[in-house]
Amino acid sequence: MYLTIVITAFMLALSGALMPGPLLTVTVADAARRGMSTGPLLILGHAVLELALVVAVVFGFGAFLKQPPVMAVIALAGGCVLLWMGSSMVRSASGMSLDTETKSSALKMHPSLFGILASVSNPYWFLWWATIGLGYLITSLKAGWIGAAAFFIGHISADFLWYCAVAWGVSRGRKILRQNVYQWAIRVCGVFLFCFGGWFLWTSFAYLKKLS
Repeated sequence: MYLTIVITAFMLALSGALMPGPLLTVTVADAARRGMSTGPLLILGHAVLELALVVAVVFGFGAFLKQPPVMAVIALAGGCVLLWMGSSMVRSASGMSLDTETKSSALKMHPSLFGILASVSNPYWFLWWATIGLGYLITSLKAGWIGAAAFFIGHISADFLWYCAVAWGVSRGRKILRQNVYQWAIRVCGVFLFCFGGWFLWTSFAYLKKLS
């Protein structure tokens, strides 16, 4: 039973991890400079945050997350954080180097903290846990706390595998990556984060309209 929960949670999480989002964007941007270590360090921060959320959902936090006022606040705050991260990367791209310390205030953060911020600034991460994650977690809880632990192990294993693979691929390319190509890659990643931020701000207004 527990192995089944691990495998199904792994497949469910992998389908979500493969979708582009803020965490994937910062993985690509940071791995080009730090190398493969970015993958596990980012997911360490992501895992700590998800473990806390799993515990919160078990104790009834999921229903709270689905309320429109809460989602509006999450989307608004997340959008602002992503706008800051994206603009910081775009502004600092011309001064970044693969061999020297970056001037970007966003990329100066420890990868684990970066992983937390990239996750918590995405309102759809909360929404996924309040809907899909909550539903499967409740099903896993029928097997007790061990079932919930099996769910979390399967879930985080998918994230770890995918983002470590992405970081490895980017770090391999770093050996043949030219400086100007790297700087433009940072700009593109920054623009993606900025666009995500704008989208989330628009989403927050959509939630607020539901309240009026």
